[in-house]
Amino acid sequence: MLVLGIETTCDETAAAVVERHEDGRGRILSNIVLSQTNEHAAFGGVVPEIAARAHVEVLDLLIAKALDESGRRLEMMTGIAAAAGPGLIGGVIVGLTTAKALALVNKVPLIAVNHLEAHALTARLTDGVPFPYCLFLASGGHTQIVAVRDVGDYVLLGNTMDDAIGEAFDKTAKLLGLGYPGGPRVEREAERGDPARFALPRPMRGREEADFSLSGLKTALRLEAERIVPLSDQDVADLSASFQQAVVDVIHDRLKAGLALFRGRFGPPTALVAAGGVAANQAIRRQLHRLALECGTVLVVPPPALCTDNGAMIAWAGAERLALGLTDPLETAPRARWPLEEVSKTRTPASYLELYRL
Repeated sequence: MLVLGIETTCDETAAAVVERHEDGRGRILSNIVLSQTNEHAAFGGVVPEIAARAHVEVLDLLIAKALDESGRRLEMMTGIAAAAGPGLIGGVIVGLTTAKALALVNKVPLIAVNHLEAHALTARLTDGVPFPYCLFLASGGHTQIVAVRDVGDYVLLGNTMDDAIGEAFDKTAKLLGLGYPGGPRVEREAERGDPARFALPRPMRGREEADFSLSGLKTALRLEAERIVPLSDQDVADLSASFQQAVVDVIHDRLKAGLALFRGRFGPPTALVAAGGVAANQAIRRQLHRLALECGTVLVVPPPALCTDNGAMIAWAGAERLALGLTDPLETAPRARWPLEEVSKTRTPASYLELYRL
């Protein structure tokens, strides 16, 4: 099975070709990602209209490059997958519309992939993780703990009540004048800072439910920064380190609660899986390793390039769904909001499948 995957939900334009064998093993044949960081840096964050226009300008070239690097031709594809949401609606429209055209012209099925499901299933591509496993999904827009029981079968165990972790890192970077993208810059500053200098809160610590809240931590950081202005370079480093350590402690506590909920409802997980751009943070990774050992499970984290947005994860999710006969009609609409727990396992009616064979 060969699937072309297209990702355009935010500020990365990506295309990839992935191969799935009958025994469930996967192989990435190409994975091309073009970041728009430079286009958005001056604005301190992603500008939706700029992002959508950038996707339009380069997507066809990236698809051609992905096919070329894979050594496969478009007519050899078994299916065309595209992220249909959640995300910035302008970008989602670009990728999904392109996928629809390619699917129709080449008479192959369309798979409209939930971007979060793609993150959730990446560990099966890289490590062959069996179901059911506990997913910690942390990115700029999402922070969730999810029981992944099967393709299209997800149970939300914990969610953020306000800011996502990645969003909190970006806002911290902006507050401290570190620029965009914020997460890597805060992490870099934290390496030379004192994490114990500022007594920041650990919101939700000790609660039985597995939800997150980061707005109070962000406010506490701002108040500490305002108290000591003007900030020296060491002040910025210490604030970054104190903030990052607070986040690390919160993740440990909330995930411990989430794993307890998982075991109580579904038995022991086969693994703790981390996905999303925040999983590339090395301090967070180290804490996740310690937590997995403490809770008697194993940690699986895909390589950093597959934690951030990419086309291979979309192609793989498409292949996993296609292997179960789960395809989508050409009338499928793009979605700005699409909770992971609403992803279904509904098969496409035969009448729609006939459209691909005309």
